[in-house]
Amino acid sequence: MTHPLSPTGPNTHSPAGRREWTALGVLMLPLLLVSMDVSVLYFAIPQISADLRPSGTQQLWIFDMYAFVLAGLLMTMGSIGDRVGRRRLLLSGAAAFGVASLVAAYANSAETLIAARAVLGIGGATLMPSTLAMIRTLFTDPGERSKAIGLWSAVMTGGVALGSVMSGVLVEHFWWGSVFLVNLPAMALLLVVGPLLLPESRDPEPGRFDLPGVVLSMAAVLPVVYGLKEIPSQGWHVRYVVSVTVGLLFAVLFVHRRRTAGSPMIPPSLFRGRGFAPAVTLNLLSSFAMMGSALFTTQYLQSVLGKSSMEAALWGLLPAVPVGVAAPVAAWAVRRGVNRAHVVCGGFLLAACGYGLLTATGTDSLWPVLAGAGLIASGIVTVMSLMTDLALGAVPPEKAGTASSVLETGAEFGGALGMALLGSIGTAVYRHEMPDRAPAAAHETLGAALAETSRLPSGAGEALAATAREAFTNGMQAAATAGALLLLGGAVLAAVALRRVPVRDTQCPDLAPADPAHSRH
Repeated sequence: MTHPLSPTGPNTHSPAGRREWTALGVLMLPLLLVSMDVSVLYFAIPQISADLRPSGTQQLWIFDMYAFVLAGLLMTMGSIGDRVGRRRLLLSGAAAFGVASLVAAYANSAETLIAARAVLGIGGATLMPSTLAMIRTLFTDPGERSKAIGLWSAVMTGGVALGSVMSGVLVEHFWWGSVFLVNLPAMALLLVVGPLLLPESRDPEPGRFDLPGVVLSMAAVLPVVYGLKEIPSQGWHVRYVVSVTVGLLFAVLFVHRRRTAGSPMIPPSLFRGRGFAPAVTLNLLSSFAMMGSALFTTQYLQSVLGKSSMEAALWGLLPAVPVGVAAPVAAWAVRRGVNRAHVVCGGFLLAACGYGLLTATGTDSLWPVLAGAGLIASGIVTVMSLMTDLALGAVPPEKAGTASSVLETGAEFGGALGMALLGSIGTAVYRHEMPDRAPAAAHETLGAALAETSRLPSGAGEALAATAREAFTNGMQAAATAGALLLLGGAVLAAVALRRVPVRDTQCPDLAPADPAHSRH
């Protein structure tokens, strides 16, 4: 039996009705919470530390475990969703996310909280590709799908900024567990109305499950993400370089298996869909720029301008405001006939201008930094929403889960790489700018330098703080210069790569379904 919302053939472009748009609203709730969970612990960590007394290593894992597991399982969950059904995987992930949130809220030890964060990561890995794949099923008309994906991109990006603010508000009025309990109503709503509004869809001919491919994908993703996440704060130590190298070696093995296995987890033909490979590449580049800028602007607000954590989070919401407009406007422009390559180039150039503003900042430049961050976010979301739409339009609906997971895994890689490389540039300049007479600890990070000021006489402490803030700002300017050049290169790459990609959906013939039915229970 086919669900009434399911497409009946590869060329079905029926307009969406109230039910489909209501279903999209339901899908936005778990997406918002999954994105918020990346930053929701920003203000809860002090209370957690006082209550559970984790070691330094445990505290790092409490914070990082979620994103770590999420990145490692995205491709696996996307492939599973195509096999067992995206709605089934979505609802299973929502249930796991809700249970793990409850366990995390009432955790009585660091070990329990770390385990709960790991399960939250598993749930998040099921929810992210499933929501995007469901959009591919719900909206068969390309124009409506681009509008829906624009909203998806805006919610995804805005959730990260909103998470830290919500964390601060909840922790100020309740206990730290409340940052997890807020997940429960949304997940409960999804479990109740999801079966009524969301169509089931799966690949009718998925082939054998590629268990070796799953192992290789995790062995490739996890070490690389771990190494790249540690390099910005710990430097290019042998341990992290080896971790990235090992992951890249497994990535080579994964690509080899993808080309030679009879039924690989990621079919090679997926990348032969016109536009899919450029979309993944440009989306990765966008994530690189987004996370690289966030690394500096957050520290600038707190450590250079001296804002409290809550003040910094509230100021940080301003750059997210234009994001809600950028993606829908980009989708509207393409629907009105503007060449997609031109809009994507414009997005890259807009973000490059934002980085350009960061290159001209001083140690008291609140509004230029916020304006630069807003331009970067708006330009990047413009690119990401259009590239997401292009990637999904390049594959048939039964491969939407796998395509979504590849796109999002690439974004995770890009974000980690942006933080590592731009962070390393900023750190190198900071250390070069710090005078030899400064305390050894002050040469490591701005935070360490500010901590050292309390041990010095008032005049010497103030001088050290001023020098460290100036050095950090110079490092941010250097990283912003690199980011701007990268985005200019992205604009050129987009112009070349998207020049011959048609505006209409172009699925690879190798992926076209033999059976005209794309969805089934």
